Amino acid sequence: MVMIKKTITVTDQQEEWIKSQIASGHYGNDSELLRDLIRREQSRNSEIEIIREALIKAEGSGFSDRTPDDIRKAVKKRLKDNGKFIGSARQQMKI
Repeated sequence: MVMIKKTITVTDQQEEWIKSQIASGHYGNDSELLRDLIRREQSRNSEIEIIREALIKAEGSGFSDRTPDDIRKAVKKRLKDNGKFIGSARQQMKI
């Protein structure tokens, strides 16, 4: 994979947080941290898009007998089956 060098500007508070993440051993350097944050956001956006598509489809199909919990479980299963479910859907998508 080709890597492209980027320059970013962060606040003092953000810089301190980045340094603390590196110091704690979670990441080896700034780039690892930023790449991980980007991957998480991409995954989150993908999960949100799946839910959005399901909601649009549901609006067109009428009423459902399923409970909100049943629907959440079905979404989690679909994400897991598609290899896109990471951790708790409530934590990742804040639903």
